[in-house]
Order: sequence, then C-alpha cells, then structure tokens
Amino acid sequence: MSKALIMSNCNYRLLLSASSVSNLGDGIAMVALPWLATLLTSDPLFIAGVATAQRLPWLLFSLPVGVWTDRADRRLLMFRADLLRVALMVFTVLMIVSQTSMPPTGTGLAAILSLTVIAFLFGFAEVVRDNAAQTVLPSIVGHTDLERANGQMWSAEQVCGQFIGPPVAGLLIASTVALPFGVNASVYALSAILIWLIALPPRGATVSSRFLPALLEGFGWMRRNPIILRLAIMLGAINAVFIGGMTVLVLYTQEVLHLSATGYGLLLTVGAMGGVAGGFLAPVLAARLGMKRSLLAALCTFTIINLILGFFASSALAGIALFLEAAAGMLWNVVTVSYRQRLIPDELLGRVNSVYRFFGWGAMPFGAMGAGALVAALTPPTGRLEALHTPYLFAAFICALLAVFAIFRLRFD
Repeated sequence: MSKALIMSNCNYRLLLSASSVSNLGDGIAMVALPWLATLLTSDPLFIAGVATAQRLPWLLFSLPVGVWTDRADRRLLMFRADLLRVALMVFTVLMIVSQTSMPPTGTGLAAILSLTVIAFLFGFAEVVRDNAAQTVLPSIVGHTDLERANGQMWSAEQVCGQFIGPPVAGLLIASTVALPFGVNASVYALSAILIWLIALPPRGATVSSRFLPALLEGFGWMRRNPIILRLAIMLGAINAVFIGGMTVLVLYTQEVLHLSATGYGLLLTVGAMGGVAGGFLAPVLAARLGMKRSLLAALCTFTIINLILGFFASSALAGIALFLEAAAGMLWNVVTVSYRQRLIPDELLGRVNSVYRFFGWGAMPFGAMGAGALVAALTPPTGRLEALHTPYLFAAFICALLAVFAIFRLRFD
C-alpha cells in the first residue's frame, strides 16, 4: 500500500517531500518566468528564446550529467542543484527591483537577455536534479514498489507543481512580479534541507575513471535494448511539440483566450488536476491495458487535445485539453519510467537515463524555438490568432504519426 510505503520508509518520505516542495517552486516558476518575459517583450522569438534557454541544457548536459550521477553521491547532486536554484531566484528578484518600472519603458533587451541566462542556468540545475532524483529512487524503494512509488511521486509533483504552484504564482504576480521569485528562493532552500537529511546506502565504485569509456557504456547498453531507444526517440518528438505548445501558451492565453496571469495559472491548475488523476490511475490502467496499449492510449489523447487547441478558442475547452494532456502524460511517464528503472542495472542507471533523456529531452529547445519561429513567420500572412493556433495543429500531426509508429514498432516481452 502506498500509505505503508510512506510510513515505513523514511528516505522515501524525505525524497517525496523534497520533490513535492521543489515542484511547488517549479510550478510557480512555470507561470512567473514566461509572464516576466512577456512584461519585458511581446516578441514571440524573444519569449521562445527564454523557453529555449531553459530546455537547452537537456541537450548540452544530459550525457555528462549521467556520468556524474553514476560517479557521485546522488543526494549531494540534488542538494547542490537546489542551492543553485536558490541563488538564481535571489538574482532574479534583484534584477526585477533594479528596473525603474515594470514593465520597463524601453525595449527591455538587457533584462530579457539576463532572464535568458537565468533560465539557462535554471535548466542546468533541473537536468542535474531530475536525473539524480530519478536514478536514486530504485536505491530507496524495492523494485516491486516502483510503479506505486513513481505514481505517488508524479501525483505529488503534479499537485504541487501544477495544481498549487500556478495559481499561487498568479496571485503573487498580482501583488508584485518579484514576489514569486522570492518565495521560490525559500522553497528551494527547504527542498535542499530535506535532501540533505536522506541517508543512502554506500555504492561501490563501478564506473570507469575515464569519462568517454564510462559514457559509451551507457550508449552500448541502449544499443543492445532497441525498445528503450525507440521510446527515447518517441519521447523526444512528444516533448518537442509539447514544449512548443507550452512556449506559445502564455501568448495564446493572453491573446486568444484573453486571460490574466491569475487566469493563466488557473488554466494550468485545471490541467494539473488531470495529472493528479493520471498519477493515481496510471498503475491500475497499466496493469489492465499493458504497456503497449497504455502508450497508444496516451498518444491518441495527445493527438485529440492538440486538435482541440488548434481549432477552438475557448477557455473551457482549453482547460479540458490540458486536463487530458496531463493525465495522458502521467500514464506515459509512469509506464516508461518504471520500465526503465526495473530493466536498467543500477550501476548504469544514471548513464543510460542520461542517454535516454538526451534523445527524449534534448529536442525540447528545438521545439520551443521552432514554435516561436512558426508563430512569428505566420503572423504577417495569416494573422496573429491563426498563427497562435498552428503549433498545436502541427503537434497533433506528429502525435498521430507516433501512434502509427507505436502500433508497428513497439514490442514488449
């Protein structure tokens, strides 16, 4: 029982608490960072640049971080990543209060470039922390509890990161735009304290002392397991179009749906409700449907929700679409993450996860910048509103192709 797991396993309880707190900060940042960007500029390319910078570290650092994760103390990696995010949030507050007005009377170019650098470093900390956190879980809970633990972790993260965090960010922004970043500094500091209290069993030195041979071990394992490689490539396509949609969502919310910062946060909260439901239901659905049918159900849902966002301009329908998208994403994550954690040897888990995320998450900056470029290119000939719908139609097309690919190319033993 999940309750028994929480009550009986202190390390898991601390990890779950730290992840919940950390994701509360991520949920606040999810609204506050892009909203701050729109106060500095209305150019979709600059706004996409901030989103791209935050996701670019997944492409640049996933592979070396995987080696570090298998070599180093995973708890310390998470702790240091949280401290870096504390420093970045404090710097963002200082940057905001240094502006003579908000939004600034000028173009905000220096400020938007500073925000881009902050987003890049924030993304780097996310790469380190997320890879270490996902890699450490099999050392904390038994293999038979992985689906339950992952489902509970994802649900708690959804509640804090997308159910509580976004509307809180909207309320904080309504007070002053600097406030959510100040709150986040405290949130990440609390997460760091909780991580520091985790006691992990000692690990043997199983990683080659040389970087390249150690990294090639991860590539070699994935090459011998083609299903994992196919899932990574599919995830890359899913994440690219997902991040593209999320990048333009802040403009879509303002210009198509005519919502305020609070409305934007509430819209994300409605989506998070789907993630919470998906987190609790995913283990049951996976057991009944099996892996392949579960992933096909997720892909078909992704296709439908992007068609809704691409063809309609309704806040209610957008909320339903985000609800279904989060639920389907939770099903995909619980099934595939548990499969990897069970299959990959612990001494290789950090490196193989990093290779997986290189393919699966490294495409996100291209999706973010591509969506911004697509909107900028289509605005003159089609109009702004039509241009803001287009990334979602493209995402629906890609997800439909992936569903066909999954039917013929995914085979689980």
